[in-house]
Amino acid sequence: MTHVVLAFDDNRLVGDLFGQFDQNLALIEQRLGVDAVARGNQVIIKGRHSGCDQARRALEALYARLQQGHELHPGDIDGALRMAAAEDAQLDLPSLERKSHLAFAQVSTRRKTVLARTPAQDAYIRAMDRCDLTFGVGPAGTGKTFLAVAYAAALLERGDVARLILSRPAVEAGERLGFLPGDLKEKVDPYLRPLYDALYEMMPAEKVERGLQSGMIEVAPLAFMRGRTLSNAVVILDEAQNTTSMQMKMFLTRLGEDSRMIVTGDPSQIDLPPGQVSGLREALDLLEGVEGVATVRFTEVDVVRHELVARIVRAYDEAGREASARAEEAAARAEQSARNARRSRETAS
Repeated sequence: MTHVVLAFDDNRLVGDLFGQFDQNLALIEQRLGVDAVARGNQVIIKGRHSGCDQARRALEALYARLQQGHELHPGDIDGALRMAAAEDAQLDLPSLERKSHLAFAQVSTRRKTVLARTPAQDAYIRAMDRCDLTFGVGPAGTGKTFLAVAYAAALLERGDVARLILSRPAVEAGERLGFLPGDLKEKVDPYLRPLYDALYEMMPAEKVERGLQSGMIEVAPLAFMRGRTLSNAVVILDEAQNTTSMQMKMFLTRLGEDSRMIVTGDPSQIDLPPGQVSGLREALDLLEGVEGVATVRFTEVDVVRHELVARIVRAYDEAGREASARAEEAAARAEQSARNARRSRETAS
C-alpha cells in the first residue's frame, strides 16, 4: 500500500479540481481502486502504488489545465486517467514521454481548446500536425470527426490555410430519403450535420455563416469534386467507408499545394450496396507505409461518449468476430465435403 499527499497552492482552483461534492475524486477512486480524501487544499491518496501514481499524475495534469484557464468536464477526468494508464503501459506514442506531468496534445481556437482524452486521440492530433494526409478510422464515439473539424478550424483561424472544405458521400444509413428540396447546399446539409455541429462548437456561429457565404468554408459533395485541385486548404472527408474505390482515388488526387487532407470513417459501418468495395478499406491497404500518410486506428477503448457506447461497440465487434468464425468454419466444412466427394468419385472410377 502507498500513501500520497498532494497539496495545491490556489484554493480557488481546488474546488473545480475535486469537483462538486468531490465527484472528481470519487471517479478517480472508482476507476483506479484507490481512496482519495480531500482535506482543504490537499488530497490524501491511499492504495496500490500504480493506482496512487496514476491518480497523482492525473490530478497534477488537471490542475495544470485549470491554471491555464480551462474548465474541467467529466470527460477530462476520464481522459487524464486514460492517459496516465497509457503512460504506465509504455505505449509507443509521441506524447507518452516520462515528464513531470502528463503531456496532452491539444487543438485550440479562440472559442475553445480541446485536449486529447485517449492515447489514440493524442496520436491523431499529432499525426494531423505531422502529415499532409491523415486517416482516422474506428468506431463511433471516438472523436474522429470532431477532432478533424477542430483541427481544421484552428488552421483556418491561424491563417495557415485559406479555405476549409467539407465533403461526405451522400449515402443513407439503410434508408431511402428520396428527393430533397432546395439548392445543392440544402440537399447535402443533412449528410454534413455532424461536421457543422463540430464547426459551430469550435467557431462563433456568425463567423461560420460568413465563411459559408464567402466560400472560405465550402460544402463540396464528393460527386462534384472531379477535376478540381484543392490548394491552400484543409479538406475533410467524413464517413469515408461509404466511398467507392473510384471516388476515393478521385478525392485523394485532388490534394494541392499547401493543403491538408483528413479522412475519417468506420470500416465496420459500410452502407454501400452488397458487393461494392469500400474505397476506405482499399486506400488503407494501398497507402500503408507511404511517406506523408498517417493512419490512426481507434478501438472501443477510445470511445469518449457515454460509457454505454463503448459496451455497445464491443458487443457488436464480438458478434461480428463470432459470425466470421462461423462463416470460416462453414466454408472449411464445405471444402472438406467437396474433397471427400472428389475422392469418392475417383475411387468409384
